[in-house]
Amino acid sequence: MQENYLAKWLSNELSEEELREFKNSEEFASYQKLKDVSSSLMAPEFDSDKALQRLKNEHIKNAPKVISLNPFKKFLRVAAVIAVLLAGSYFYIDTLNEKVTTEFAERSEVVLPDDSEIFLNADSQISFSEKKWDKKRNVDLKGEAFFKVAKGKKFTVSTDQGTVTVLGTQFNVENRKGFFEVTCYEGLVSVTHKNEELKLPAGNSFLVINGKIISTATPDGKLPSWMNNESSFESIPLKYVFAELERQFNIKVTTENIDTNLLFTGSFNNTDLNMALKSISTPSQTHYKIDGDNVLFYAGNTLQ
Repeated sequence: MQENYLAKWLSNELSEEELREFKNSEEFASYQKLKDVSSSLMAPEFDSDKALQRLKNEHIKNAPKVISLNPFKKFLRVAAVIAVLLAGSYFYIDTLNEKVTTEFAERSEVVLPDDSEIFLNADSQISFSEKKWDKKRNVDLKGEAFFKVAKGKKFTVSTDQGTVTVLGTQFNVENRKGFFEVTCYEGLVSVTHKNEELKLPAGNSFLVINGKIISTATPDGKLPSWMNNESSFESIPLKYVFAELERQFNIKVTTENIDTNLLFTGSFNNTDLNMALKSISTPSQTHYKIDGDNVLFYAGNTLQ
């Protein structure tokens, strides 16, 4: 039997002679049974449009999330990532700064690589690069610190309100919100504020409050008063006095019916809270009330 008789028989394309020959074959009876059975079968209903849409949805759902790369491209991608990480790590290590922070009612002393000394007042922070110290003596300051600078290359104290530059001297810098003061106790310092430079010899101060330069009196002694456990003020608004009281004793100060912009001249002890409160309330003609770690300052008749 020719191999294509079955296909031609199913499509009714056999000639009479071919049909007779096919019917006489041993396989014909089996083929005929299959044809009779298959003709009685009913195909399920099929919606081609729905089937196509379902196929598209399944394709989108199961689509791979990444694009495959050939091995060489994968190698290049990994190598690039490693290179970036190594470069970033080197940059990070190379610029890593030492940082020292003090909390409320806390002080700290730091000795720099050149034996210069920094004394941090409460709620203050300094940072510097120990690795680059020989090339650049720079300290970033937030808060207040007293500096004893060893002679050598230019020494810079950077703050968000100004920069102090010296070669070797002793000076104090206070950099608080709305308050910037530099006092020179020995030698000569250069203060840059808003792109203007001022030379500050020993026994002089430079003070800026809320962006306004304020004239100051000659500082007493050879150290800032806080180094001797005393906070001193000369015509300073009360709000800065209260803020320093909070820092030295780790308390919360609130006020009622008090103009905190009134100027205050005086000092308070940094180790005895009751004495400090009296030292502030008496000259400012105010009263105070203590409730745990909270202190309320109020005008004379406020709580009556």
